[in-house]
Amino acid sequence: MPHFPKDSGFEPKDTQSHAITVKNRRKRYLDLHPEYYSADLELADPLLYDRLIRRFQTPQEREAAGKAMGFSGILQTDIMRSEARINAIAHPEPHAIMSYSRGPDGEILAEDRDDIPPNKEEGERLWQWEMGLRFIQGNDPDFDYTTVDENDEYDDHSDKVDQYFEDEEPEWVVSDTPGGDTRPNLQGETGIQDF
Repeated sequence: MPHFPKDSGFEPKDTQSHAITVKNRRKRYLDLHPEYYSADLELADPLLYDRLIRRFQTPQEREAAGKAMGFSGILQTDIMRSEARINAIAHPEPHAIMSYSRGPDGEILAEDRDDIPPNKEEGERLWQWEMGLRFIQGNDPDFDYTTVDENDEYDDHSDKVDQYFEDEEPEWVVSDTPGGDTRPNLQGETGIQDF
């Protein structure tokens, strides 16, 4: 196996295939466990949650979520959201989906129209997309990734199944016929689409 110097941009093939396997397993985990996207994930990015999910919640939905969190949970999320907003204004991240900026008098400027999802479904889709990327990249500090990364039950075996059937040679299974010619006795499919 060739030796690749560090930071050369090249990785051994085994490392690349392992990284792909890990990401595929994480994606499969998300597909099988949609409960990962629960309201508890709000603390992962309170500003994004506020813009994509909370803005479309009815007062009844917010009240139900508040009761589920309890007073301390509400207080914690409000504090985290405020701190995140102050941090986003003080240190804007250039690659963030949405950003906050101050006007000339120090007020927080309104959001761009492009930053606002048109409806609740689109907001949920964007939220799940961002949190899914975060999970696949391994950026959730509260999740034990070894339970997924080292579990081959999350492997997608459809490629192996497809390859198996591609390697199979088609053959006719018919009863013995004299002379070995099976064509006259075949019934059913003509080989021509006849619909």
